[in-house]
Amino acid sequence: MRARIPVENQDTLAALRGFLKRLLETEAVEAVLVPMETPAGAVTPALVADPALLDAADPLAPVLGLNAARVVGPVTVREPRGRVAAVLRPCEYRALVELVKLQQASLEDLVTVVVDCPGTYTVPDYQKMRANGGVDRAALLAGMRTGDLAPQSGYSFRDACGMCENFAAVAGDIRVELFGADLSAGIPVVLPDDLAGHLGLEAAPEDGRRAEVVDKVTRSRVQARDAVFAEIRGRLEKEGVEGVFAACVRCHNCMTVCPICYCKTCLFKSPVMEHEPMQYMAWARRKGAYRLPADTMLFHLTRLNHMVLSCIGCGLCTDACPADLPVGRVFRAVGQQLQAVFDYVPGRSVEEPLPLITFREDEWSHVGEER
Repeated sequence: MRARIPVENQDTLAALRGFLKRLLETEAVEAVLVPMETPAGAVTPALVADPALLDAADPLAPVLGLNAARVVGPVTVREPRGRVAAVLRPCEYRALVELVKLQQASLEDLVTVVVDCPGTYTVPDYQKMRANGGVDRAALLAGMRTGDLAPQSGYSFRDACGMCENFAAVAGDIRVELFGADLSAGIPVVLPDDLAGHLGLEAAPEDGRRAEVVDKVTRSRVQARDAVFAEIRGRLEKEGVEGVFAACVRCHNCMTVCPICYCKTCLFKSPVMEHEPMQYMAWARRKGAYRLPADTMLFHLTRLNHMVLSCIGCGLCTDACPADLPVGRVFRAVGQQLQAVFDYVPGRSVEEPLPLITFREDEWSHVGEER
């Protein structure tokens, strides 16, 4: 059912907070997992059981320092568990779908609230904005209304956001549809009929602009994405993976922030990668020189092999890299090609099986000898 969340005094954020409070107050859920603003001004996910504390909730904060799918997993993966509503951006929801397939999260007893995303800033840029006059949320919402999205003057959206074509809420139990919306008439929301009745919401017509605006932004983002992919593929062809990632210090930051990288015991943090001193000497003598730290290319190639089919393009790996390597660009560019081979879109549907654990007799018949 399509409904509208009432907005008073043009305060969209207050209206969304009221909606989340209503979920708790009516006992539709027992807790809400939502971005919260701390007293220091940082925005971080928190599991909130007290409706009064949702006055600090900020589901519209244009900053992404952590893909929330990483914290939804521990809250949902095992029983017993509470009934939780998780407020997610589209990239976070898609990451959650992949984690469910990998048996690292569960959708049981979970209400997903997926909110349209105009784009986000890095944590340092967001903190600078707050210190220098604040974030212009009104401009962002106005841009979502018309499709003319632009970052705040003096800043830029995160690299991944500038080429994200999956920014609109198209799945989830509850969808908050801000693109094309006239918010003076209320916030458009799509949710199950029974839940709408439980919350006291009535059916409302669609204003008709959403599809047009989403298409406009999609075309712009796809154009930017294709230019980025052409550039990074050119670099990979010319320099190879070893050249593009030459400055890697194997800090593992990209692995740590990746929402899909979930192994409890990682090969690259195990004794297998703790080589004996004389092994380094042997390599150095054989080659004349041996780059340190060791195994950086093995690290990236292994992650590509494990993660690239499920990469949802949140780009946090790029943000986390101290060497400013284009990790997210490489994963997305390689991922696009491999995902096309399997006709697989990560996060599209929880019913769509992972290609790497799905056997098909007719698969790859065009490679090698055909039968």
